[in-house]
Parts: sequence; structure tokens; C-alpha cells
Amino acid sequence: MKTILTLLSCLSLLFSTHIASATDPALFLHLSGKDGPGKGKKIVLIGGDEEYRSEESLPMLGKLLSQRHGFDCTVLFSIDAETGTINPNNQNNIPGLEALDSADLMIIATRFRQLPDDQLTHIGKFLNAGKPVIGLRTATHAFTGKAKFENLKWGEFGLKILGEKWISHHGKHKVQGCLGVPEPANASNPILHGVKHAFAVSDVYGVVNLTANDKILLRGAVTESLDPSSKAIDGEKNNPMMPLAWLHEYTAPNDSTKGQSFCTTSGAAADLVNTDLRRLVVNAAYSLTGLEVPAKADVTPVDPYDPSFYGFIRTEGHWPKRALRPADFGLGKSPKADNPAKSPKWRY
Repeated sequence: MKTILTLLSCLSLLFSTHIASATDPALFLHLSGKDGPGKGKKIVLIGGDEEYRSEESLPMLGKLLSQRHGFDCTVLFSIDAETGTINPNNQNNIPGLEALDSADLMIIATRFRQLPDDQLTHIGKFLNAGKPVIGLRTATHAFTGKAKFENLKWGEFGLKILGEKWISHHGKHKVQGCLGVPEPANASNPILHGVKHAFAVSDVYGVVNLTANDKILLRGAVTESLDPSSKAIDGEKNNPMMPLAWLHEYTAPNDSTKGQSFCTTSGAAADLVNTDLRRLVVNAAYSLTGLEVPAKADVTPVDPYDPSFYGFIRTEGHWPKRALRPADFGLGKSPKADNPAKSPKWRY
């Protein structure tokens, strides 16, 4: 009997340790909101991509939204389960998604993740509540694999929730940039307040699945180079220009609840050096949470923001050697990363 009790005690300890590890605050970054219009509203920012450096961009956005605008922000990362360190190449683990259970807005910038059901369930329940979503760059192909939640196949998240899936690189990758051009019919939309020169060094994505029910706010003009002053190229690439930012009404996994999403196919960490692209995201956060969008939102980074250029980093041991933890991106901290090998000139 004593042996059985001891065994049950050990199992209980093991179970409680597992539960604690799933919500370990060391595995994500929480940024309490200061006073501001967003006070009392919670945003969860979900990173995890191998190419566009969401581990650099989302902490910057979380600080901006919390310290300048009052939103309570939680930033999540792809984490190595054994070491607790950040590894964007790990497609199977983003701890802290429980934060979505009480969130008002989700900002997602993942790429081809294959998460376990116990993590995906929190996203599914968030969507079933009809809560708003902002998708950045690779969020159109945020997940892959055969997993599903109710009537949503996670591999179709981009198409069903944001209105588009992965199609193509429409501009020349790492050579041509993207200039945001307001859609005349929607140029007065509050999300475009103060957005005058939205320029991305990530190229224009192909977009073909939007419908007449979607509201295009910006189109992406393919530019001659990565120089923000470069001109739009002539010819078929820009005739017509691809949608760059839009609003989409989604149907939740339960096939009944409706929700609103905003998506932009810009949003690489290097893109968000651009003031007006940061303002676009901040404005969308205001709009989707039911707040009045400022005429010209303050989007000055809270800490120095000097992101690396986009590109895959597959060098063995790179991420374990860096041993970055979420706390390394906390207030007052700005870890610097080298540009990936063979990055082009992109700072002008």
C-alpha cells in the first residue's frame, strides 16, 4: 500500500510539474500596459518563423503597443522544449498560448508550424469566440500538416481566417521592394491614418483568393530595388498591383461565429524599420479592438530597433549557441543579430 501511495505521489508531482512547465513565465515575454487608450485590453503576439525574424519584430511591437498605447501584451516564441531557448527552426512548440483564453486580439507571424493539439486548441477557442486577428507576412501559411480543430484544417488557416494562403513571390526576392499604395475606394479607412509611405524590403507576395467581400486597404507596387526611394517598375508586374493589406470577415471553426481579421503580406522584421508599416499594425490593433484610431499614432520604438535582414539560418548549432530566452527581449534589451549570409545591401 505504501508503495502504491508513493507511486501516486510521484505521478502527481510529475503531472503538476508538466502543467507548470506549459505556463512557465520564462518561456514567453509579458509586457504590462502603461496608461493609454488600450489599457485593459490584452494582445497576444505569436512568433515562430524560420525566415522573417518574428523573434525580433514581435517583441518590438509588443513593447510599442504596451508602453506607448497601454495594451497588455504577451509575446510568444518557438521554444526548444529541452533548453527553454528560442529556436525559430523548431516548428512544433510555442508555449504560452493559454494567454489567448483571456485575450482581445491575436497578432500572428508564424510560418508552417505543426503544433500539438493542446496548443492549437487555444487558438481554435479564440477563433470560435469571434475575436480579431492580425496576420503578418507568412501568417498566410501559418500552419501546415493534417491537424484540425472542429471544422478548421490548420493548413487552411491563412485562406479561411485571413482570406489568402501561400501563392508565390510576385516580386523578385531580395532584389525588389514593395511600396504600399492606398486603394482609392478605401483610402479614408482609419487603419490608414498617418500611413503615407509604407515601404517593405520584403518583396510583394502573390494574392489571388480575395473576394468582393474583402476590403483592400493597400496594394503593393513592385519597386526597382530595396531602396525606399526607388520607383515602381513598369509593366505587367504592377498591372494590376497585388493586394498588400486588407480586412477579411472569417467564419470560425464552429462554422457559425464570425470574426474580423486584418492581414498584410509585409511584416518582416526588416520591413518594420519603416515607420508607416509600424503605424499600419498599431492602427489595425486599435481598429480591431474597437478603439478610435489616432490621427498619427506614436510608433517610436521603445528600445533601439536594429533588426537583421530576412533569410533562412540553417547552420547547425546556430540557435543553441545564441541561447536566447524571451527575457532577453524584455524592456531595456535589444539583442543584435548578424544578417544572414549573402544578404543584400538594404539600409539606405
